[in-house]
Amino acid sequence: MNTAKNTHTIGIDLGDKSHETCTLNAEGEIIERTTLLNNQPELIRFSKANRGATLIMEAGCHSPWISRLFNQRGHKVVVANPRKVRAIYQTDNKNDERDALLLARIGRFDRNLLYGIEHKSEAHQRALKIIEARDALVSARVKLVNHVRGSLKSLGIFLPSGCSTEAFARKATEHLEAADYALVAPVIESIGHLSELIKAEDKHIDTMIAEDYSVAQKLLTIPGVGPITALSFVLIIGSPDRFATARDVGPFLGLVPGRDQSGDVDKPMRITKAGNRMMRRLLVNCAQYTLGHFGPPSALKEAGERKANSGAKIAKKKAVVMTARKLAVMMLALWKDPNSKYEPFPTKSSQQQAIAA
Repeated sequence: MNTAKNTHTIGIDLGDKSHETCTLNAEGEIIERTTLLNNQPELIRFSKANRGATLIMEAGCHSPWISRLFNQRGHKVVVANPRKVRAIYQTDNKNDERDALLLARIGRFDRNLLYGIEHKSEAHQRALKIIEARDALVSARVKLVNHVRGSLKSLGIFLPSGCSTEAFARKATEHLEAADYALVAPVIESIGHLSELIKAEDKHIDTMIAEDYSVAQKLLTIPGVGPITALSFVLIIGSPDRFATARDVGPFLGLVPGRDQSGDVDKPMRITKAGNRMMRRLLVNCAQYTLGHFGPPSALKEAGERKANSGAKIAKKKAVVMTARKLAVMMLALWKDPNSKYEPFPTKSSQQQAIAA
């Protein structure tokens, strides 16, 4: 091994077809710039030529598999959080070569400034793709249902309201006259087919929970938390030891307000919306159920209702976000402590122990 290269820091600006690299030596001098094709043989060749070097890259579409490849080959890899590295995304003179240089220089100076993230394992990533595929199918079905309703409404034809998207194709077929059905028949048939595919994905997810992710079954004991939310939470968090306390999961999922404080001024801000967008949406949906008519009585619901009735104009929205954050904390607390169980009205001592776990 060429130990001289162990002190090299290499910034890699990842692209879809190729990557720009910039290599700095121990003194911070640029010693090499290269362009790599985006394929495994090329990246393996680059790794062999730079054994022991520290590699810096931004999080993106290709960073999970590329960072795993380099980690397996003995490199120290730092994946920068692009939301935090303003020196790159807010520059007036942005290009791939400059981005690679900035990544290398920041990584060499202080890696903490990159707010490095840790990608999930390939197994977790593959499992999460199944949930994302189902989410895409659901989104496509909603758009098609809206298309059918809107198209027929313009002709004065109204379909029954209140029917679920799962039953929409059957209800629409029963309700429409033959001539009217013919106008949107391909779309209605596609909706029915999508519903069948979504049911198949739901069964697949139930099987995954039962066979591979049994911890998600414990999270299902929380009213309003379904299989999609429970499994997504387990896959996205990755490990219960990722956070020192359960409270830390709120900022990770972007469910806490940002802060802009200077001197005596401390501006109120909206939630950061950092982290996984789908997980945040799922938690908000669970929170809406908890605070809704069908949500069973619990300390969580009572806290949310107090917030919603506080009188502020935006109080209801804040109550939903607060409840979503508390749900995330509760889920992580249950996960961290194998002996814990869901309690709708926990005692103060048990609640403190769970959050501190």
